[in-house]
Amino acid sequence: MSTSTSRRVLRPTPRQAPRTRKNYRLQQSTLDAARRVLGTTTETETIERALELVVFGERLASGTARARGRVWNDVAGEMERSARGV
Repeated sequence: MSTSTSRRVLRPTPRQAPRTRKNYRLQQSTLDAARRVLGTTTETETIERALELVVFGERLASGTARARGRVWNDVAGEMERSARGV
């Protein structure tokens, strides 16, 4: 039995903006850990997937706030104290 999990590979759609070369200083250990968690094969794919998850989380939180009719703070899941009655 293999320890790796199969993950769907996200490919750019034609309507996405073209890629731009960027240079960042990142901790290799953090990048390696993210790659293992996300099941990605390249560093670029790892960074793109992580950023997509952040954007998705924000959209999810925003939609949830609209659906619930009250504030939903951030993707970390912290609720506004006044909304909880604390």
